[in-house]
Order: sequence, then structure tokens, then C-alpha cells
Amino acid sequence: MREQNISRAAEMLHVSQPTVSRQLKDLEDELGLTLFVRGTRSIQLTNSGEYFASQVDQILSLTDKTLQNLHEEQQINGRVVIGSAEARTFLNVAQSISTLQQHYPHIQTSIISTNADEIRTSIKSGYFDFGVIMEPADKTDYDFIHLPGESRWGILMPGDAPLAKKDHLQLRDLAQMKLILSSQQGMTGLLDDWLGKSTAKINVVATYNLLYNAALMVSAGVGYALCLDGIINTNQSDLKFVPFEPRLTSGASIVWRKGQRLSLAANAFLLQLQHDLN
Repeated sequence: MREQNISRAAEMLHVSQPTVSRQLKDLEDELGLTLFVRGTRSIQLTNSGEYFASQVDQILSLTDKTLQNLHEEQQINGRVVIGSAEARTFLNVAQSISTLQQHYPHIQTSIISTNADEIRTSIKSGYFDFGVIMEPADKTDYDFIHLPGESRWGILMPGDAPLAKKDHLQLRDLAQMKLILSSQQGMTGLLDDWLGKSTAKINVVATYNLLYNAALMVSAGVGYALCLDGIINTNQSDLKFVPFEPRLTSGASIVWRKGQRLSLAANAFLLQLQHDLN
């Protein structure tokens, strides 16, 4: 007891002296120990009382720290950086970001549109917290979550091109085109899977990193872009997307470096995404 006097303790606690005396006696009776040596004008702790008081101080300090940490978690701030391929399935991520902002308005999210190669490099360096990559992809060094939905492959071409009159294309139609391909690693392997190792017959005239730039090249007459549907809005434009038949589709996954400790902001985003997808 810091005050060493029941009257002063009662005054500090804004209760009566008999109330303090009764509570101290009730505590000793409950514990079955003598905690205080009562003098005429002062009160001292016994050895058992000193030990008990020390433990209570530690428990109260831990309680205060726990409550403080819980409060700070409600005030999470910081930045989450996500590198993303251009894909319609990114909508799932965007919806989780929107919900996250409602719970943690001080978290900022940076989205950087890029390809899988840059995503791998930037996650490894720690610049990106997460990356959205198209499947199939090597995820050996990553933890990941598959995102719902798929995007369909096809050709982005001028709306007045002869092939634009078709409802769908077949892979053999590629031989007729000047193609603009994604520069992403693995694109050649994907074509090999589709065409049975006959990509030598394909006339590639340009490559792109972002489809928006590829669309400008298509408009300029450079060639036709092999791409996924839903990225370029062709409504009220001079372009048309024609899908392949049989359907060729790709899904997407969000990845992060295996074993990496995430920031509070990044972890909050991941928990929100997992909750939304379950």
C-alpha cells in the first residue's frame, strides 16, 4: 500500500475509511493470508503482502498494455503496395480494398499495373507486399490465394478488320495475323501448349507490357493483340475483341513472399481478402 495510511488511502479513492478497512480484511480472509501489519498510525505490507502487491502491479500493467495494443490495432495506418497483372479478376481485390478502407481509413493502397516478371522482382525486394499474377504461374517461393473467376483469351483487332465479323476465332487463325504479344515470361510456353510447339509459324511484330499501349498499337495498324477479355473497354471505340473457340481461359492468384513478415497494414488487407473470399 503506497499511502501506508488507511485514512489517506480512503481519501485518494474517494471512499470512507471503514470501507477500505473492510475491503482489506475481506481480501485477507479470501486469500487466507496476512497481508498487512497494522500500526497505530500506519499500515505496512508483510512479505506475503509485498509479493501479492508486486504481482498485482504486473497484472495491471499487462492489462493496460493489452488494452493499448488493441486500441492501436484499431488505428492501423500505413501503405499496402500491390503489383497486378491486368485482369478482370482484380475486381475481387478491389472490393476487399473498399471494405478495408471502411474499417481502417488510414491505410493507403497503391496499385501498380505490371507483369508477372516485375511482380516477382518487386516482391523479392520488398517493394510490393502482394502481387496478382495470371495462371499458370510458378508459385514455389510464394504463399498464394486463388482468385475466383477466369478471363477468356482472344484477339483485340480493328473493328473493320475482316476477322472482326466473326463471333469467335480458332487458333489456326493466328497464322494470318501480325501479332502483338505480351512480353511476360511464360507467354511463349502458353502458346506452345495451345499450338503444339508450332509457334514458329506465328508472326510476332511487337510486344507489350500494358494492354492499353497495345490497344493504341492496334488502332495505329501495327497488328492484332493477343490478350484477355475485359481489360480494354471496346464500347464506342474502333476496336473489337473476338474470343477463341474452344474457350481458352486463365485464372489469377494473389501471391506474397513465403515466410515474410507482413506489416500491420498488409496483414489487415490479407485478413480482409481471406474473409471476403470464404
